[in-house]
Amino acid sequence: MTLFLLSAGLTIIFGLMKIVNLAHGSLYMIGAYIGLSIWTISTSFWLALILAPLFTALIGYLLYQVLFRHIQIADPMRQVLLTFGLIYIGLDSVRLFWGTMSHSISAPNILSNSIIVLGESYPSYRLFVIFIGILIAALLYIFLEKTKIGAKVRASVDDPEMAKLLRIDTDKILIYMFALGCGLAGLAGITVAPILGVEPGMDMEVLVLTLIVVVVGGPGSLKGALIGSLLIGFVDSYGKVYIPEIAQIIIYAVMAVTLLLKPNGLYGR
Repeated sequence: MTLFLLSAGLTIIFGLMKIVNLAHGSLYMIGAYIGLSIWTISTSFWLALILAPLFTALIGYLLYQVLFRHIQIADPMRQVLLTFGLIYIGLDSVRLFWGTMSHSISAPNILSNSIIVLGESYPSYRLFVIFIGILIAALLYIFLEKTKIGAKVRASVDDPEMAKLLRIDTDKILIYMFALGCGLAGLAGITVAPILGVEPGMDMEVLVLTLIVVVVGGPGSLKGALIGSLLIGFVDSYGKVYIPEIAQIIIYAVMAVTLLLKPNGLYGR
């Protein structure tokens, strides 16, 4: 579900802008650090869970206004170099403001215990993370498929020129959807912080997996992001348990097989 929150934001951005934002993992890390600061000041995890994605979305909005709106029609190599450079800027910014030490966030008391699931003890906070992922998937589906605004978003993705002729403000839609994608990255960061902790470099640990999910599921597809996240997440988890020696190879093998059989991804068009 953490992979889904990341890949959903990335695939939304790619679907609208045709830019693979390599700095998406940096927004995930910054969201975790912003949540850490809010949690430290207020001692409220719930406040951090609400505000961290909002602040991350605001950062995404500013990044779009300053940088991304100027590179949409640029050469792909320039796009890659810019977003790759943002990774280093994000990493050094985190080190500058929060230092180089690792930090931890405590889960709220109500979610600090374990519960019995199918006869096994399972941490309740991890179930909460699963619930968050399912909830976001449902809300995104309703928003994109069942609302008038969602129809405008899909129109802007499918045929931006025709959408403009129909007086759809595609530029405003791009800004808000880019901010939404960045906010989802921030939500993933603060949600996973009580499990994995918060530290510089945590962005690179998930960036490759997120890109693989987008490739496997199909760029621009919300359904592909969900199915791809489940597939890669299961392969990664079970691979590390049963065949740790080749666990990383299996992930890339799944991606390679998917590209051989479906070059556009499982649900790509």
